[in-house]
Formats: sequence, C-alpha cells, structure tokens
Amino acid sequence: MAQDLSPLAGKVALVTGGSRGIGAAIVRRLARDGADVAFSYAASRERAGKILAGLEASGRRGLAIRADQAEASEVAGLVRQTHEAYGRLDILVNSAGVFVTGRVDDPDGDRAAFDRQLDINIKGVTAAVRAAALLMTSGGRIVSIGTTGAVHVPFAGAADYVATKAAVAAYTRGWARDLGPRNITVNLVQPGAINTDMNPEDGPFAETLKGLAALGRYGQPDDIAAAVAFLVGPDAGYITGATLNVDGGQSA
Repeated sequence: MAQDLSPLAGKVALVTGGSRGIGAAIVRRLARDGADVAFSYAASRERAGKILAGLEASGRRGLAIRADQAEASEVAGLVRQTHEAYGRLDILVNSAGVFVTGRVDDPDGDRAAFDRQLDINIKGVTAAVRAAALLMTSGGRIVSIGTTGAVHVPFAGAADYVATKAAVAAYTRGWARDLGPRNITVNLVQPGAINTDMNPEDGPFAETLKGLAALGRYGQPDDIAAAVAFLVGPDAGYITGATLNVDGGQSA
C-alpha cells in the first residue's frame, strides 16, 4: 500500500464552528491535507451532514458533534469526545464565534446578547484550549480565529465584538508560553473582511470594508483556511505566539 504523503496524514483535527463559513472551509482544507476532522455545529444539522458526507466521500474520517459554544462543559465534552473517537488529538482550531454590535452609549443595549458573545468568543475558546491541552502531546497545534478589528476597529458599535477577539489574541501569546515547553504551538489568524453569511461581500458594511483593504476587495473563506493549514502543517513548527493577518492589506 502506498504511503500517504499528505502533509497532515495521520493527524486528527477538531474545528469548532465547522458547519459554515470560515469554519467549514477549514474543515475541508484540513481533510484535503490528510487529516481526519471532527467539527462542532450549533444548530444547522443539515449543513453539518453535508460537510460530513463530503469528508467521507473523500476518504477521510469525519465526526460532526452538536455543542453550544457558550457552555464550557459542552465544549470540554466536545474535545474529549473527539479524543475518544480517534484515540488522539493533534490539532485544535477555534473558529466558532458570534458577531454582536452595539454602541456603549445605547441605553437599550442587549445585555443578554453581550453576555452570550463573551461566553462564546472568550469562554468557549478557553474551555476548548484547556481541555485540549490535557490531551495533546508533543507537536500539537492550536489556532484561533480572531479579527484585525481587534487592532484597527473598523466602525462604531464594534467594540464589544473586537474586545472579545483582542482577549483571544492575548490568550494566544500567553498560551504559547504555557505550552511551548511541551512543543505545542499556539497561534492566531486575524481575518479582515471575509465573505461569509455573517459579513457578506454585498452586505451593509461591504463598501466601507473594501475601502480599507489595500487590495480593495473581500477575501474568501478558503484564504483563511490556507493560513490555518500552514500554521498546523509541518513547515510551521517554529512559529508560536504569532498573529497572522489575512486581510488584503487592511492593517498595512
């Protein structure tokens, strides 16, 4: 039998929020690069089923798990379930997130939505990393998806969202120190304007965001997936605590 020379052959990856948008693109790319991929979804069982069918059709093992990213216990269970199913966990990609806007001076701001955004975008990520860190061995890779808005806030009302992503950026640098002695790398990919359901290239913010990019256009989910594939691949073993902006020059 011929040896599989795919860069991620024999690896097991878990992608949170993998049923749509950037997460789905990451799932497909890691599978294409040879990994068996588990992914979580919150509500869209049909979308998750289609992605799972695609993985299996390509000859890779896949696992779709429903989990509420706002519930730390469910996130930790997701990590453990992946490890139990495959016997190992090599790669964790934190892609699940929500985007809630609101000005700080809005007296009618939705406090429940604010709290849930914190739970998903910060606490859900920390729960996943803490669980994965107990199971990963030397060579493990952790990548989180942030936003360039954490550094260059693009418009009013985005503060709550970008603050959650800025927290993950700080955690990334700290976790790189924590896990470096075990040869586990921790990195961050910060997208700019990417064409997803959450921020479509024909949406209300599109023209403003296009104007901020040096390339003058939106990126696509596959652009982010390619960056993640590099960071979890064999050529990025000496990169940790790093932030990679994939933003068409928005932060230039």
